[in-house]
Amino acid sequence: MTNPKGNILVIDDEGDVLDSLDALLSGEGFAVQAAVDANQAQAALQEQPVDLILLDVNLPGGNGLEFLQEFRRQDSLTPVIIITAYGAALEVVRAAFKSGAQDYIAKPWNNDELLLVIRQALEKRRLVEENIQLKRALKQRYSFTNIVGKSENILKVLDLIEQIAPTRSTVLIQGESGTGKELVAKAIHAASPRASKNFVPVNTGTMPPELLESILFGHVKGAFTSAIASKKGLFEVADQGTIFFDEISTVGLETQAKLLRVMQERAFMRLGGTETIKVDVRVLAATNVDLRQLVAEGRFRDDLFYRFNVITVPLPPLRERREDIPLLVEHFIQRYCAENDRSPGRFSPEAMRRLMGYHWPGNVRELENAVERAVVLSQQEEMGVELLPPELASAVAARYAALARGEESIPLAELTDDYERRLILDALERSNWVQTEAAQRLCLPLSTLNQKIRRLRIRIPRSLVRNLADGTSRR
Repeated sequence: MTNPKGNILVIDDEGDVLDSLDALLSGEGFAVQAAVDANQAQAALQEQPVDLILLDVNLPGGNGLEFLQEFRRQDSLTPVIIITAYGAALEVVRAAFKSGAQDYIAKPWNNDELLLVIRQALEKRRLVEENIQLKRALKQRYSFTNIVGKSENILKVLDLIEQIAPTRSTVLIQGESGTGKELVAKAIHAASPRASKNFVPVNTGTMPPELLESILFGHVKGAFTSAIASKKGLFEVADQGTIFFDEISTVGLETQAKLLRVMQERAFMRLGGTETIKVDVRVLAATNVDLRQLVAEGRFRDDLFYRFNVITVPLPPLRERREDIPLLVEHFIQRYCAENDRSPGRFSPEAMRRLMGYHWPGNVRELENAVERAVVLSQQEEMGVELLPPELASAVAARYAALARGEESIPLAELTDDYERRLILDALERSNWVQTEAAQRLCLPLSTLNQKIRRLRIRIPRSLVRNLADGTSRR
């Protein structure tokens, strides 16, 4: 951004509107350009790039939506906020979103609400740009783009990957379930000299123990009843490449002994065979348990443990890298909006606060599932708390648990607001968002409920605005 706050282009044919927005936005530190029609707007964009556009849908010499559609062919990133007259047809607003608008504001607008919408749009743009830059950097460094984050913890992991990827060393990746252990293994392979060869994942936890040896080392014809032909094992498939053992702790002791021999001698025999087969395979493994403890319990060979424990990559849980959550959320929104042919959306401030405050026992995988669920269920651009999984919707309990573990210090007023917000949202959902009925469920006067909705910043889903029986306007 040329201006630290941001450069905003306002397109409107009303002089009073231009003057009012110029005064408001300049007073907030934004750089403001003005245009009264599409031609002036195009000239302004050629003269200087902008970070956000405020666009009136009714322009002389051409409809604002036509300008938006043409602009989106050239620029898919810069946020556009539509300005509409109060009570404008719902079809116009829908057409604006379909054409690529990020949000809309009605005339006459509330200054605080307008500034909030603008700041949210600029923050989303910043996150998208940051994500793009990170992906470019990762692609350049690792030829792999699914590891997303900027926290110190994850950057240490990326630096370690960069150091160890070109080597032949065995690597043990440690982390809780859902932290992305296989992604790290793939990144190591992709950045290694073996990248053009096979990467072979082995999920030992899902393989029947009696079949694992045959799957890993192959078998000769007649080795067992159903062996009607000889078959290569996964070690042969991975020759010259990389084999990755997911949850190595689940391998039985007998197979562990044969695995140790392969790692030591780089040779093995197929099940039922007598011929020694030589392979050149790099071994990576992952675990979500303490292998030292398994060694102490006699459930994992100590000599195999030391073979795996050459280089260890510890993956932090998501709760220890919360600053990565916005980037991860934006990454998953883009992915699942594209997969489901949806326009890029965003979470409401309250939903985002829930995502940031949740403990994430399932780590990045649980976050990804939550974002995919919201994208699939959403019927509008902004995704609210009601689209989050139940365990996030009842985030108060999760925060109480974190407080009890001593992991958070939470003001009592904040916990109380969380609980009150959840009760009101539950009542609204059960009442199909009819506030009169919700007030009756909560034994509150309607005016008190409206005050609480405003204070707690509870947003009514746009798709339900027209269904409100009491005529209360959306926030």
